[in-house]
This record gives sequence, structure tokens and C-alpha cells, in this order.
Amino acid sequence: MKLFRAADFTADRAWGARDIAVLDGISVRLHWTDRPYEWHVNDGQEVFAVVDGIIDMHYRDASGGHVVRLEVGDIFYAEAGDAHVAHPVGAARILVIERAGSV
Repeated sequence: MKLFRAADFTADRAWGARDIAVLDGISVRLHWTDRPYEWHVNDGQEVFAVVDGIIDMHYRDASGGHVVRLEVGDIFYAEAGDAHVAHPVGAARILVIERAGSV
């Protein structure tokens, strides 16, 4: 058994991660960032839970581009093929659950 205190985690670079677990091929990772990621499309599903800070999640769907603000406790779900990018407002910590090795 292990305890991970998200509030204590920082990384030496934006989007640095701490591996929490791999569950039947699904990775659970805690990320720290203070900079936007890059637009990307996952090759599998992704669950993105904000545990500290604020994230502006930009995403595209058939109706165009959108931005939703995610605060502590908010969860964003992206299906395989959904284009999205996370922009933190200051520093943030995010729990990301996705297929291990997913792009």
C-alpha cells in the first residue's frame, strides 16, 4: 500500500509525471505542470481529473472549438480521437488515467 500526497508533488519540467499504478494495461499518473501541453489526439480513452489548480481545457468537436474551465474535483473525459489541449492557470496537478503507453 502506498500513499501519494498530490499537493507535495512537483516535477522538474512541465508535464512531469509520477507513476501511481498500471491496472490491467491502464496507467494512472500524477502530472504537475505550469505550462500548456500541446494539441493532441489520444489513441485511446483518457480521464483527466484536476487535483490541484485550474485547467482551461480546449477541445474540438463537430461543432467547432470549445474551452471549459476545470477546477479541483472536475473530471474531463476524452474519447479516442478527440482533439484537446490542457492550459493550466498557474501551477496544477492532474491525475491522468489512460491506456499505458498512449500518445
